[in-house]
Amino acid sequence: MGRKYIILIGDGMADWPIPSLGDRTPLEAANKPHMDFMASRGALGMVQVVPEDMYPGSDVSNLSIIGYDPREVYTGRSPLEAASMGVELRENDVAVRCNVVSLKNHGAKSEMEDYSAGHISTGEAAELLRALQARIADRSVRFYPGVSYRHLMVWPGGNDAVETTPPHDIHGKNITEYLPKGEGAELLLELMAISREIFSDHPVNRKRVEAGKPQGNSIWLWGQGKAPRMETFPEKYGLRGSVVAAVDLVRGIGVYAGLEVVTVPGATGYIDTNFRGKAEYALRELESKDFVLIHVEAPDEAGHNGSAPDKVRTIERIDEEMVAPILDRARNGGDLNVLVLPDHPTPVAIRTHSQEPVPFVFYPAPPGLSSFPGKRYTEADARATGQFLDAGTRLIGFLLAGKDA
Repeated sequence: MGRKYIILIGDGMADWPIPSLGDRTPLEAANKPHMDFMASRGALGMVQVVPEDMYPGSDVSNLSIIGYDPREVYTGRSPLEAASMGVELRENDVAVRCNVVSLKNHGAKSEMEDYSAGHISTGEAAELLRALQARIADRSVRFYPGVSYRHLMVWPGGNDAVETTPPHDIHGKNITEYLPKGEGAELLLELMAISREIFSDHPVNRKRVEAGKPQGNSIWLWGQGKAPRMETFPEKYGLRGSVVAAVDLVRGIGVYAGLEVVTVPGATGYIDTNFRGKAEYALRELESKDFVLIHVEAPDEAGHNGSAPDKVRTIERIDEEMVAPILDRARNGGDLNVLVLPDHPTPVAIRTHSQEPVPFVFYPAPPGLSSFPGKRYTEADARATGQFLDAGTRLIGFLLAGKDA
């Protein structure tokens, strides 16, 4: 029986020191004995996951972590989400990410109040999008409801070079300078304006206002791209694998990479996700697969929401409910290589992604990397090792070291 491999990504876990945590980061403040055990006995260091000339999104970073150079294969976020939703893109189709958001004020004073419309329910958002689709039935674009606030628009013959901005980057900001720009932007702007007009008095939003919830009063279009072309993970590494993730973005990477996409009951992509179930399903996949990518969105959501307590708690739950059983298998089974890391920082202070390196930890320590007994799994301890990888694409080589031996 050959070796097995798990990568566990705690999306956005890395952070900056936070005054309310005694100038500690969430990784420093969290009680996480299993990650700390890995750091002390395995190989700890820092990695520049995202190329410095690219936006530190989870799309680019997750591709890098499983060994795909995003400069070669990345075409945009939305085609990956389309693949997860089973929406096939034709050659000239452009997929566009469609958030249902809360905007406040009007005209030139409009601000991004909430990129998720208070984590609007899937059913409510689908109702709003149906109303929008009916209103623009004479256009070629099509909306596909996803989960909660995350949805998809397919734009036949669209322009994937239009300039757009992620809504989670502009929380509390005036939206004027962040609206779509360039060739093709006119259509996107028109659709966003129509959505605001018809969503504002929709029964879904009347009920949300009565319940004291944020309105989903507009769509926000961004993250566009055409279908990527990339070799599969089995072709690239000779390994059969699965992906355990709740968000369409990472599930879509799995589809294009030829990994089996595993659905876990209660996995939400939010802080109420089924942490334990994701670990259990991943370990079960190893009975028939060589490799599993596990993605946990919860710490990223806590960062976007500006909540240090939520971020600490999600890290503790990842450690207790996910890392613990995985580490137990690695220690007692003797056949499992594990890598744990964030895909990028999502600092609570800025409520969006930042570009700097993140801490990684391998267990057991692979050939070519050193162990540093006594270190904890924190940004500061990882920096102090002096062990630095300049590209996220290098991680997979260390994880798979000795595969063919």
